[in-house]
Amino acid sequence: MNEVQHLFQVMTYDIDFAGVLNNGVYIRWLEDLRGMFAESILPLAEAAKRGIVPTLSRTEIDYLRPVRYPDKLEGRMGMLEHGRARFVLWGEFTSRAGGVVTARAKQFGVFVFRDNLRPAPLPDEFRAL
Repeated sequence: MNEVQHLFQVMTYDIDFAGVLNNGVYIRWLEDLRGMFAESILPLAEAAKRGIVPTLSRTEIDYLRPVRYPDKLEGRMGMLEHGRARFVLWGEFTSRAGGVVTARAKQFGVFVFRDNLRPAPLPDEFRAL
């Protein structure tokens, strides 16, 4: 199974008034991981040359443990399942300090044709996963 990993550093601007990682930061980090995952399978520039682009329809996330500054989290993402046009990615964040999973997520999406935004067949590179 292909997956990507990245180490994220909690910065002062990532925390809320209680000193805890703002939930919205996880969404931004999921976007970073999704971009890294796509680049490892089919670079977005290549997909765009083919006239297709990935788009998300839903993100589900469970916040399991609070995270504080200056924690570091290991983020991971991979393909959970796919159909003819749709895909589901999983994401997970683990604290480097305690090895505890702090959040788990799923992202649901589909490739669409750029010209009309209708669903496109999932690229072969993703089907092979």
